[in-house]
Amino acid sequence: MQSIPANPLLHRPQRPLPRHVAIIGAGTIGPDIGYYLKSALPQIRLTLVDVAQPALDRALQRCADYARKAVARGKMSEADAAAVTANIVGTLDYGALVDCDWVIEAATENLALKRRIFADVERIVSPQALITSNTSSLPAKRIFAELAHPGRATITHFFAPAWRNPAVEVIDWDKLDADVLAYLRWLFAFTGKVPLLTDDVVCFMLDRIFDNWCNDAGLLLDRATAGEIDSVADEFVHAGPFFVLNLARGNPIITETNTLQADEEGEHYRPAPIFRSVDNWLTAAPGKPVETTPETADAVRDRLLGVLFSQSVDILDRRIGEPADLDLGCKLALGFRHGPLELMRDLGEPETRRILERFAAERPGMPMPKRALAEYQAFSRHLLVDDVDGVKVITLRRPDALNALHDEMTDEILAVIRRHEADPAVRGFVLVGYGTKAFCAGGDIRRFTNMLGDAEASTRYARDCSRLLVHLDAMEKPVVAALNGLAIGGGFELATRCRGIVALRSARLQLPEITLGIVPGIGAMVVPYRRWPDASAVFHDMLRRADHLDASRAFELGIVDRLVDDYPQLIAAAVEQVHALADKPAGVRDGKVRIATFTPIEPKAANGQPLSAEVIGIIEAAVTEAAAAERFSDALEIGYRAWGRSACTAAAREGITAFQQKRLPDFTKTP
Repeated sequence: MQSIPANPLLHRPQRPLPRHVAIIGAGTIGPDIGYYLKSALPQIRLTLVDVAQPALDRALQRCADYARKAVARGKMSEADAAAVTANIVGTLDYGALVDCDWVIEAATENLALKRRIFADVERIVSPQALITSNTSSLPAKRIFAELAHPGRATITHFFAPAWRNPAVEVIDWDKLDADVLAYLRWLFAFTGKVPLLTDDVVCFMLDRIFDNWCNDAGLLLDRATAGEIDSVADEFVHAGPFFVLNLARGNPIITETNTLQADEEGEHYRPAPIFRSVDNWLTAAPGKPVETTPETADAVRDRLLGVLFSQSVDILDRRIGEPADLDLGCKLALGFRHGPLELMRDLGEPETRRILERFAAERPGMPMPKRALAEYQAFSRHLLVDDVDGVKVITLRRPDALNALHDEMTDEILAVIRRHEADPAVRGFVLVGYGTKAFCAGGDIRRFTNMLGDAEASTRYARDCSRLLVHLDAMEKPVVAALNGLAIGGGFELATRCRGIVALRSARLQLPEITLGIVPGIGAMVVPYRRWPDASAVFHDMLRRADHLDASRAFELGIVDRLVDDYPQLIAAAVEQVHALADKPAGVRDGKVRIATFTPIEPKAANGQPLSAEVIGIIEAAVTEAAAAERFSDALEIGYRAWGRSACTAAAREGITAFQQKRLPDFTKTP
């Protein structure tokens, strides 16, 4: 595959944003792709093209309905909805494509038809216009082989529902211009998608997983019902294969795609014959399993995991996709609860090997690992690392969790820093969040739930969660936080432990822990006061009322060193800041610090939510005691123990329970 930045937003595009986009095919997915683009780029013109006027009418109505529902649910203003639905037209005339910047084909999965469509398109649009297909199975080299300008054409494979499913496969093939590939990845990341780079093979990466998962489910019908199979599959996916096939009317798709694989890669991929004779499956809805005997459940479980692991190792052995993209794509696009490589790791090598050996016996010819199983686990799951002017730019990539920290990501960041901090060629590090929404939206509180009521265990947990931050405190080489969006809770604490902070003007900082009945336990009650004591009154309100702090105000207070307007400027400024800070003194100082006096407040958040007076008292006491500590390490310990005390309150139990149940907490019945 071509050499491009790991983080798509590090690309500096020479091509402007599209002004006029056309989508050919107004059936199932075409209008959804169009609505996603208009929502992300409301200023563009969108032209839907089809051979049937009724299909166009339904597509236009669907876009209008999506916007209307978004307004009704408070997701979009009336003004925004009007902008999204403006300048969308439907047409039967290909002549309307004449000034398009980008044409996306989303027609029937038929090679001859697609070739005819693209021949017509190329006669109309300029040689600079982008041309992409939404095919889920046909390689680019087959579709675009006859184009006069193939370098501007590739496959951009969306997943249903395309207007909100973030995943999109971008196919790299031998005639694609490197700048076009980098631009498409940048454009998708800029508009909220997660582009996954994939090689140009039949069914690419994720459809190989899905289609063979479904096909082997069909082959299992000689020993289990569709309902039993879906019930067993519920352990691994949010909806079983037959339930999804019913939703997507996908039986013909499995027949078609697995026939393609069988013709190219062997008879073991031949589709189950039953897919040709059944229209709809009698199965169990998600969360409503049918009773299954242990023997049947074990057979189904092993078979589903077997085909999942078989396809996963084959994808990696053939370098069809990257391991982190495979795991992330299976979760985002296909609804898996955990990525296949994550499952293999958690099951352990002996159990994974047993499952694969059973699968090889039941399905001879299917791919098997070509390397030791441990080698498939040697990658960073949640980070992207790029080199920019002697600086390691580390991108936190958990887009499904707004890049929130958890143990595995923490250890990955620490490992990258330790691997390179002694390298004289590396001047320092930049931490930035993936995408345009968040730098880091806090931490993972799932482990914490088991410690409620145990002050010592909670204190140890806070101390353990600080291992990366304590390392940052002691580093000689600078680490700069580049705030590309929200820095919330643990994300704020991570940023304040970096030597410097640069931010987009639109970035916001917040400490929302008080709204959960807990305190921020890994430095927020200590570090900001020691680094920026003149802003202590602001930190008081952030801690006690969950006040937002916008980047402009943080810049005025000296917390943020530089403000910029876009992501490329953000990275450039962060790299410049690393070089400026290199060889300068580091570390948070020892000694007492003078802070603003706490004034009594009503236990109510900035948004009006009632809060716990008891937890506010814990915050005030910890901040005051930590400010009076002579040693920085002692001040941090005060914060850890305050976290432990908050874990023993009724407010913490109510707040965490409410968070898990996706409801607002009621602190009126707690102290």
